[in-house]
Amino acid sequence: MDIITKIFKDKFAKAALIVLLILYLLIIFADFISPYSKTYSNRDLSYAPPSVIYTIDENGKLSLPYTYNYVREYNPSLMQTVYKQDRSRKYYIKFFSKGEGYKILGIIPTHRHLFGVNKGGELHLLGTDINGRDVFSRLLFGGRISMTVGFLSLLIVFPIGLLYGGISGYLGGIVDILMMRFAEAIMAIPSFYLLIILAAILPSGMTSIQRFALIVVILALIGWAGFARVIRGMVLSIKEEDFVQAERVMGASKMRIILKHILPQTTSYVIIAMTLSIPSYILAESGLSFLGLGIQQPDASWGNMLKEAQEFTNILYRPWLLTPGALIFIAVLSFNLLGDAIRDILDPKG
Repeated sequence: MDIITKIFKDKFAKAALIVLLILYLLIIFADFISPYSKTYSNRDLSYAPPSVIYTIDENGKLSLPYTYNYVREYNPSLMQTVYKQDRSRKYYIKFFSKGEGYKILGIIPTHRHLFGVNKGGELHLLGTDINGRDVFSRLLFGGRISMTVGFLSLLIVFPIGLLYGGISGYLGGIVDILMMRFAEAIMAIPSFYLLIILAAILPSGMTSIQRFALIVVILALIGWAGFARVIRGMVLSIKEEDFVQAERVMGASKMRIILKHILPQTTSYVIIAMTLSIPSYILAESGLSFLGLGIQQPDASWGNMLKEAQEFTNILYRPWLLTPGALIFIAVLSFNLLGDAIRDILDPKG
């Protein structure tokens, strides 16, 4: 709790923590918050712009929020499809409206969504993509992958790195030399290019869940070596402390000394390293998906959603497709600000 108190005294770290909490709440309750499911599609609204929400009626009086549906037309002078509002009927925005069925947290079945419109209406806060899918809804569902890949990778990276570095540093000698040479060989592998190669040779028939699991494992297996090397350096100094020598004299086993007395002394560094490592995993997954080697359509991640925005015409005329990139930037910046603040709190001399 002392760390949280100190974080809230730093205005940048406080803002970063609040932003991350909001992002994770949004993706956890994505089914409830999003007006559409992740499989929803309306091909008649391909690349429809964001819905305009009105609170003033045609008489200039205050009104309940409402919107109009878009109608797609072809403009021969511009030689492109344009959208115009069909003002013949209003569609009022309703909270806790009934929509497509889902299960809250995968357990409680319901049809209620945070907001929606009357039957027959379309509400797209951030427009639609080429397949007429709601960008706002897909951002929430895509965030579940992009924002969790880092934590899942850490569950593999840090246990392996801690144990490997702890054993190497404590045993020393020829064992330390061999273990560190192997770790350095892993570190010498160009990680992103390896990811591209491995992702490219994965079977095309894999589901996105299987591909996501493999991405997590691949990221973890090439990320532990650098962490293990730092832990090994810390263990080399900690193992000479008096409390470690006392345990050795008392006959404690080497593994007990490593696990119970040495590795807990690295907790501050581990917390800092975990916080600062998550952004790199988010960027790695987003980069792979952007290149078409990660999560595949129709499943969403911020990376493969951003891929659609790389076309020059989309950047000019459909800027709402750039929102996944903005969220990646915000998430990575927030984790870095929070990690820097935690480092200053736990290791003020570092």
